[in-house]
Amino acid sequence: MSLEHNGILIRTGSAKEGASTLFDLLTYAELLGIEHYILSSPVDDGLSILLQAHPTLSDGCACDTLQLSARLQFSSIASEDDLEREIFLSMLLSPVTFEYPSYAEFEAAIRVRLNIVEAARRSALCFDTKKIERPPEFWRYSEERGFTLRPEKSLIDALRMATQPEISGQCYSFSCYRATEYVYALGIAQELVMSNPELLAQLQHHCESRAIMSRNFHDTFLREYGSMSDPLPPRYYVPGDRVWFRNPDERSSDVEGYEGSWVIYLGDGLFNNFWKQGQPYTLTEKCVEIYHWRSGVYEDAHGALHMDESIVDARKKATLDDPAELEQVLERVMRLRDPGGTYANGGCIDTTREYPRWVCTGTSDIVLPT
Repeated sequence: MSLEHNGILIRTGSAKEGASTLFDLLTYAELLGIEHYILSSPVDDGLSILLQAHPTLSDGCACDTLQLSARLQFSSIASEDDLEREIFLSMLLSPVTFEYPSYAEFEAAIRVRLNIVEAARRSALCFDTKKIERPPEFWRYSEERGFTLRPEKSLIDALRMATQPEISGQCYSFSCYRATEYVYALGIAQELVMSNPELLAQLQHHCESRAIMSRNFHDTFLREYGSMSDPLPPRYYVPGDRVWFRNPDERSSDVEGYEGSWVIYLGDGLFNNFWKQGQPYTLTEKCVEIYHWRSGVYEDAHGALHMDESIVDARKKATLDDPAELEQVLERVMRLRDPGGTYANGGCIDTTREYPRWVCTGTSDIVLPT
């Protein structure tokens, strides 16, 4: 990721290819009707194209993409075209560079984000950090290998069946972290059908022998932007980003599964809700809910901590209905999080976001684990 520019940087092999790439980019922007929001320029002696936000787009909202859709009168939840526009324009507003080795890779990145948002919207799961279940006709489990794909079964179909009850007819148990992995894997695999069939075949074969999860998943499929030393603005998100909200309360964070919450940014100022399909969160709603995990934590007779979600829901509603209390809670939680292991004055907001690696044949940087 380049630190010299912000916005979108696309590498090319020659000045001639750079001119062609610029033409393709502007044609794409015109088809979306957003060309007037874009400043474009060749850099690196014409070997790269830099796209940045025109002041008509960036003035007053460069650090707040949550309001971008409403400001431009898009309906990114209802319209895939508007969602595509929001993805493109949000990337233009990035304080760091989204860099791609070709125009084809940039187009693929947009499509992967569209796939991820659609998959996140369709996902509905049962929260459980210990229960082990997936559709048995598609998946098998072992402690050593995790959930592996049954031979001759489509990876894309298996991921849909595990996460989309409208297809499977059943809600399967997940943690929020594992749920985001399945959603991301689905969005990436759908793009590989067109952009890199060979890598899809390799991924299919790998998933038949061993699950890719946790840190391995992050290192294989994701890039992270922002850092603790150079944090992203608290209200900057691109549709398709994987986002973590931290629980800033030390006691309730000791309840398994309540250390924080992993979600996908959907656009239109909304984050997906894995547990209640069709009820996405605003940033305010999500942070207030996490704040009240401290209200719902309790200790059983054996000293183990648990969470009473009914108390959390009641306290969340009461806070959202009380402007004075809401202001106090938001002042506490709408801060950047503390470093790991620290519980002091930080809030729920992470300093980083995550998004998919390159996927196209010849330029993909996805390397499957050995």
